[in-house]
Amino acid sequence: MNPSDIPSTSTPNDYRPRFRDAADFGFAPDASGIDNTAALQRAVDPGGTIVVSRPGTYDIAGTVYIGSHTALVFGQGVILRKVAERGDFTHVLLNKGALTKTHDQGIAIEGLHLQVNGVDKSFDQVYGLRGQIAFFYVKDLRIERFRCHDLMSMQFAIHVCTFEDLRIHDAIIKGKKDGVHLGRGRRFAIKHCVFQTHDDAVALNAHDYATSNPELGWIEDGVIEHCHDLAEPENKKPTGFFCRILAGAWIDWRPGMEVQHSDTVVSHGRLYRVQAQPDGAVLLSTTQPAHTGGSTILDGINWGVVQNDVTYTAGVKNVVFRDIFLHNPRTAFSIHFDNDRYSRSYYPSAPIPVQRHILMDNVRILHDHPAPLLAIGTPVDVVSFAHCHLGHNRIEFRHQQAMPDYGKTTLCLTGCVFEAAGDMDLLVNRVPGKRIVLTTTASAAIH
Repeated sequence: MNPSDIPSTSTPNDYRPRFRDAADFGFAPDASGIDNTAALQRAVDPGGTIVVSRPGTYDIAGTVYIGSHTALVFGQGVILRKVAERGDFTHVLLNKGALTKTHDQGIAIEGLHLQVNGVDKSFDQVYGLRGQIAFFYVKDLRIERFRCHDLMSMQFAIHVCTFEDLRIHDAIIKGKKDGVHLGRGRRFAIKHCVFQTHDDAVALNAHDYATSNPELGWIEDGVIEHCHDLAEPENKKPTGFFCRILAGAWIDWRPGMEVQHSDTVVSHGRLYRVQAQPDGAVLLSTTQPAHTGGSTILDGINWGVVQNDVTYTAGVKNVVFRDIFLHNPRTAFSIHFDNDRYSRSYYPSAPIPVQRHILMDNVRILHDHPAPLLAIGTPVDVVSFAHCHLGHNRIEFRHQQAMPDYGKTTLCLTGCVFEAAGDMDLLVNRVPGKRIVLTTTASAAIH
């Protein structure tokens, strides 16, 4: 869809009726997916509050674009089902400004029950934006009572990047891929959610694969609260974590530098990334990227423009995890760099990205598997644990060979309960020269 074809969004001073039923525009359980897509688009275009009140399963065959000051409310018994009447597509809902990097604001999605129905495509409109519902360049976004039980292997359920003031409340997400996947942004809350995902339940990916986030930067000032990570059926071995925290850093472009797939550079006041095959090939860059949009091949390297504001680091800071119930026998939290053929988060000699001020309050391990509670593979200043219940679940520092000095990390444990029967390794360090300060207060071992 051409951005110029997207109807303009109404303003708060528009005096047209502000509450509408989508049925009045032809949105119906017995309509085709193509007709329903067009009908729902007509309903949301003026903004305001749009209600889908009639129970039933509504086929949807393409993306519906949501503009500012719009609330889309689905009643009880309403299900949106993706269908490939015009072929596979990525997003069911996408904000209009995502296509032009223009902020939308004041958007609410309530009561959406989505059936993926096998229609799964990595991305097709914004490079790296993979959400079944996706928002890019958005402020004041609220998602409530979201349900999705059949995620496939390509797309995340909810994907939000470059945001301010995000609230996700009361979601149940199950399937193969990430539940909530965030890129750069500030001020967020993810509360009262249930996850049963083969990949990450929550991904705070400040850095990411080139194909998994459209922009890079810091994720900060958030709360993830009262969430459950359920074990997968049939005892499948998960690939992800309850929460993945990815950091990264890069340098200015210089002639003769070696790059690989997903590497980032700063050039002419913009960020560029290598968009190649994840085959581990090392490429020599001798021509400086300077194009202002899209992608261009230079020296056999496909450089894509990522963003026009420059940062040299990406990470996570000031995030609270509170009342987290972990049933899934996997590493619960991982703070790390990617360092493989798919992505190299930290470019050698880049500025060091230090993750800051992570708090875990009342995190409870509810399985018997000795998987780490927390694995750390980047510089982190302080991680605090309060009133956490642990079994054989250690804190582990892992050496990813990205940099020579991982700095000092302080671990503060207050009022924690260790439920392991017998001896356990609370802290395991695999990083040569790593400096760790461990303090404990009012904690207890019950065996």
